[in-house]
Amino acid sequence: MIFQGFHQPQKKTSELIKKAFLGKKVFLKLILINTIVFLIVSLINLFTYLFAASETGNQLSLSLLGQYLALPSSFAELASKPWTIISYMFLQEDFFHILFNLVMLYFGGLLFIEYLGEKRLLWTYLAGGIVGALFFLVAFNIFPAFEAVKGISVALGASASVLAIIIAVATYVPDYTVQLLFIGRVKLKYLAIIFVVIDLLSIPSGNPGGHIAHLGGAFWGFIYALILRNGTDIYRLINFSGFSMPKRKPSTTENTENKRPFSDDEYNARKQKTQAKIDEILDKISKSGYSSLTKEEKELLFKTSKKK
Repeated sequence: MIFQGFHQPQKKTSELIKKAFLGKKVFLKLILINTIVFLIVSLINLFTYLFAASETGNQLSLSLLGQYLALPSSFAELASKPWTIISYMFLQEDFFHILFNLVMLYFGGLLFIEYLGEKRLLWTYLAGGIVGALFFLVAFNIFPAFEAVKGISVALGASASVLAIIIAVATYVPDYTVQLLFIGRVKLKYLAIIFVVIDLLSIPSGNPGGHIAHLGGAFWGFIYALILRNGTDIYRLINFSGFSMPKRKPSTTENTENKRPFSDDEYNARKQKTQAKIDEILDKISKSGYSSLTKEEKELLFKTSKKK
């Protein structure tokens, strides 16, 4: 798919690629981790096939490594392999499965980084995958349709995480337009709705666990971006190593007008005022397009995006 803005500021493809791969490299690491795990699984499958003569013609549906990394649908089995709630979102065993996921992660990630930032991409990938896992686990343990396969079903793949990223950016900038091959221009919000509807209607037709997990990822992406647009960043509550969101120190914030630090009340008042202006600008873009903004509004939007 080709990205083309709907009356919004667009950057050259080369600039987007540089930002994605030469920035803080979180975007690249996600792609590399998925690729490396896929290659390791493929190599193990090759050696298993060549040296385990007794399994020839009767290959298992899940690889040796996959059995330890895939997310089981049984809570009892999950208790013995708790790491799978994370590892499953980096595991793909089919070439076309990983190809589709990484292509979607690449294009969706470019847009996400442009409007929401690199750190939020990492947290959305992880949180979307975890919520997708919870949807999968809950569905397989409460719906009678899955009772017969609950003990043997597993979830694997980055699709829930990738869909969380796509739905999040579609919720944050819904009128962004993408140019689809053979179809033409489609607003991002409509493309997101199509993805969700396809997964919802595909549950009875095959791979129900995967589609349910996808819906969990989509749910997280929508909720997160919706809350973010209202001025609250859930990820700021997270404090994890070097990936934590920067914390504000209001007592040392400088007031450039009179060269004294802002008080907490002054800082909060200025922050709320700025956020209100940003919300007005986003609404204006949604209704009239980016070209309708004044020079001052464009500068404020640019400065704010650089701080993310």
